[in-house]
Amino acid sequence: MKKLTLLLLSFVCIAASAQTADDIIQQYSAAMGGLDAFNKISTAKITGTVTTQGRTLPIITQMINNKAMRMDVEAMGQQIINVYNNGKGWKINPFANAPVATEVKGSELTNYKAQASLLNNLADYKNRGHQVEYLGQEDVNGSKAYKIKLTSKDDVKTTTYFISTSSYFLIKSVTKREIQGNQYDAETIYTDIREINGLKFCMHITVTVEGNVFQEVNYEKIELNIPVDEKIFLQPK
Repeated sequence: MKKLTLLLLSFVCIAASAQTADDIIQQYSAAMGGLDAFNKISTAKITGTVTTQGRTLPIITQMINNKAMRMDVEAMGQQIINVYNNGKGWKINPFANAPVATEVKGSELTNYKAQASLLNNLADYKNRGHQVEYLGQEDVNGSKAYKIKLTSKDDVKTTTYFISTSSYFLIKSVTKREIQGNQYDAETIYTDIREINGLKFCMHITVTVEGNVFQEVNYEKIELNIPVDEKIFLQPK
């Protein structure tokens, strides 16, 4: 069987307005509930499914907001686990040569770190030290969108975000992804925005690579400010 590779996805979409990158990002954040409101959330548990390589698998993500994240996926009776915990990361993936807890470093750790926050890099770019650039407007599937390029301070990787000029919701992003050892431009489409506790979340995410659907994520339930045991983030000895 081919290696089962899961992209870590940003599940929060956010909003925008005006003609500078900063103004657009502020509007984008406000439309989704506000930067301060998201940062006040202490914990979260997200339940849903991920469809990849023809299989639909249950997925559970638990986090201590801005500190720790654990994603569990059950595949063919085995567990895939990705964890970030306050600067360090580890994983168990029997389909990718990691049958026991294995330390994560480099760009993979950077990706894990981004998933330890309910906000994506664009919404909180100032606090995280990233750089942004406004690239004008572009049509996305019949809708006008602001186009903003973000350059990550952690790995100098760029992601281009497309934010609706009417709703200020994030509708698409494009970034480089490593998939089974190769680099590709991955296009992510965000749909089905729902309000939970006064904040808005994208509940359906579709990732395409070279025009083909690579992965779909459906979030069925998002629980905020619930008990999360910090022990689940510790790497097994």
